Amino acid sequence: MSNSATKPFLLWLDMTHDRSVADLIAHFRGICECRLAEATAMPQRASAQQPDMICMHFDRPDALGLNLLLEVKRCVPSIPITMFTVQHSEELAVWAMRSRVWEYMVLPLSAAEKNRYLRSLMQLCELRRSAVSQGKKPLVERYPSVPDSIRMTAAHQKHRALNKVLQYIDEHFRENIDQKALAQRCGMTSFRFSRLFKEVMGVGFMDYILGKRMDFARELLDNSQMPITSIGYEAGFKDPSYFARSFKQYNGCTPSEYRQSNRGEQPGGLVSAGKDSSQKVIEGLLRGVRA
Repeated sequence: MSNSATKPFLLWLDMTHDRSVADLIAHFRGICECRLAEATAMPQRASAQQPDMICMHFDRPDALGLNLLLEVKRCVPSIPITMFTVQHSEELAVWAMRSRVWEYMVLPLSAAEKNRYLRSLMQLCELRRSAVSQGKKPLVERYPSVPDSIRMTAAHQKHRALNKVLQYIDEHFRENIDQKALAQRCGMTSFRFSRLFKEVMGVGFMDYILGKRMDFARELLDNSQMPITSIGYEAGFKDPSYFARSFKQYNGCTPSEYRQSNRGEQPGGLVSAGKDSSQKVIEGLLRGVRA
């Protein structure tokens, strides 16, 4: 994406206590168009282009900030969110995954992590900006490395064998993956592999696969005109009715309801009260998105 007009547009929310987001934004300037969202004075854009990504920068995530992330996601569900955080824990990473954050990045960023993120972002932009096409979409590759907090634990040697199959899962989650074969790749029994997978990833093996398929299905629903039946097949479901049931159980609505709610409808007023600062941030964010 060498053309400056097609640079990814990142809208930043500073959720840090020391307002240090400017240092992080500096890593992406030149490669991406970066705008900082403010509670009362959202920068206005000359065009009607929406952000390609909402980036929320945390140093020490608290309940207020995490609830704001959920509110942003509810108000603008079609725009993916990247969560940058200094403070990291397994519980926080699992929460982010279950909240359907598009990417969870632990700071400070290594050069390899930054480059991996930018490659995934470029692919996502291509996917979102080619929504008119009916053909197959490129799979957005996201292969996060193991966080330093896990890498430094005494149990790292035990987890190393499992890490070898995570990239394989990310590349083949739309296919039938034999858990027993993966366990053999790691030199483990199926029981040990299943237990270790849940310990490391925070969710069971089948739930992890389902989550990745749902993420992929939502991306196609958001960014393509493909029929819902075709999206189910693309995401790895062989039975359209099973895809519809699984989608509703996982997301709380059918695929058609999800697509309809995320297209052509502007979010209404916020229902949460008593959070004046959060209300201002959300209202400012929506003004910036709609500008």
